[in-house]
Amino acid sequence: MAKWEFVAYETLASEERSSFSMGPFGSKITKENYVAEGVPVVRGVNLARGIFVDDDFVFITEEKADEILPANVAPGDLIFTHRGTIGQVSMLPRNPRFDRYVIGSSQVKTRLCLKKAVPEFYFYWFQSEAGRRSILENASTVGVPGIATPLTSIRNLKVPLPVLAEQEAVVDVLGALDDKIAVNERIAATARSLGMALFVQETQGDGAVDVEVDSVANALTRGVAPKYSNDPDELIVLNQKCIRDGRVNLSPARRTLGEKVKPPKLLHRNDVLVNSTGVGTLGRVARWTSDSEATVDSHVTIVRFDAQQVDPVCAGFAMLRAQPDIEAMGEGSTGQTELRRAQVGGLEIALPSPSRQRELRVKLDSLEYRADQALAESAALATLRDILLPQLMSGRLRVKDAEKIVEDHV
Repeated sequence: MAKWEFVAYETLASEERSSFSMGPFGSKITKENYVAEGVPVVRGVNLARGIFVDDDFVFITEEKADEILPANVAPGDLIFTHRGTIGQVSMLPRNPRFDRYVIGSSQVKTRLCLKKAVPEFYFYWFQSEAGRRSILENASTVGVPGIATPLTSIRNLKVPLPVLAEQEAVVDVLGALDDKIAVNERIAATARSLGMALFVQETQGDGAVDVEVDSVANALTRGVAPKYSNDPDELIVLNQKCIRDGRVNLSPARRTLGEKVKPPKLLHRNDVLVNSTGVGTLGRVARWTSDSEATVDSHVTIVRFDAQQVDPVCAGFAMLRAQPDIEAMGEGSTGQTELRRAQVGGLEIALPSPSRQRELRVKLDSLEYRADQALAESAALATLRDILLPQLMSGRLRVKDAEKIVEDHV
């Protein structure tokens, strides 16, 4: 691969007015401007880990969005977080859910000239170690982390400029992995939806019962206060960030000294995990479907159902179904909201009749296994992508060689 020229990022800007633009100042959008439906406002929560999360928005009116046209974003625009979780860069998808979006006050939008730049290439560049490092060189960690003079700093970032054909080739390689990951995620989501539909149907049949969690659980406890370790052989400890969309994501997990964790705090297959403190993540529910040794920290509640009384898989689906009710149970002041053990234990869940639980368990296990397999493959593909990314971006790996590697995996 030929050595790439590096240029100032602003030289790739679209000729459109306000192609590089900061989000509106706080006084331009306040809580009083939020409405139930309208134009979604892109915030840091939508840019997590580089993946654009096309959900969990606040909204403003079309008229308000017209007042802040420089903050309007379109498919293919790259969005940087300049305050708070700095270093976050994502791209508005080519086929987003909504027709129109605006960025919040902590974001910067960049719209590139398509005659010079493939936006996806620069999205991948800013996910690479070199790309992230270039952003963080302008960061200040005094007070709230932020990028000094954000718009100027982002304009002046040094980025590679291969020819368009080479940009497209790199995007094709890495995009093939991301496309397969997206397919697997849809498979997992579909399997979970089918399972929940089967479960709900059975709870409407003869013999269905309502029970309190405490009456059918043989363990209901918070996790541990971790003694963190960087040793990869130590025990996995999950935190609240690991629990999202009804499943466990190990990426944000850490390690804790296993010798400090008592057996009752070790997870068992089919345990249910409930986020029990804080704001935003409180009340999220997930099932632990692994046989790996792990525990949770003290912000998460472990619910272990008594298999002599109820089927643990069916009871887990009942807890997933009850997540909206659990989220509404938090008590306390802003920033200190929590779920007490008694609240989780007193939750009433709907279950099919005992005889139907046994039959339903077989179907649910099959669907969950398919979903877990798809997600495990995605994790492996994401690891491969993260290995290839810096090598492609540095020129150490030729695109043709990377294509062969990807073909062998997808």
